[in-house]
Amino acid sequence: MKSVDERKRLVAVTFGSVSGLLAMGLGSGLSPKAPGTVGSLAALMVMYPIALLPISWQLSVLAVAFVAGIFICSRAADAIGTHDHGAIVWDEWVGLWAVLMVLPFSWDAWLLAFLFFRLFDIAKPWPIRWLDRHASGGLGIMIDDILAAVFSILALVLIGQWWPIEFIWQ
Repeated sequence: MKSVDERKRLVAVTFGSVSGLLAMGLGSGLSPKAPGTVGSLAALMVMYPIALLPISWQLSVLAVAFVAGIFICSRAADAIGTHDHGAIVWDEWVGLWAVLMVLPFSWDAWLLAFLFFRLFDIAKPWPIRWLDRHASGGLGIMIDDILAAVFSILALVLIGQWWPIEFIWQ
């Protein structure tokens, strides 16, 4: 359980600046239990209107969100005083968005994408775990989730050999 002082610091970072609010996933990262999962659920809701845009715009949103994420996650980590604190969920947002962008919207495909992304983000198989431990700063916070997204997309492609999953390139 987080101390009262740590909780106050997290709330202050979250609502103290736009970058803090974004880094903490509009407050979803403040969840006392499973902030990465709660943050990823929030990312699903935010992704729905983004998914209505043409794919070129979606990719532009993803690129801007990734580059901005390097700055905002670094700033939030510095303010909290811990590298990649669990409350920082912008990296989960961007990673999950990357997975969802390869799929047209359907609840079953998006649920499967969510589950795979959370599996790889939590389990951190090699080289995700290595990157998580060795890459520093905002890029370090962001890059392991991008790699978890790549693993998730590969898993979806493999599952798609036996289960009908439609991809944007089909």
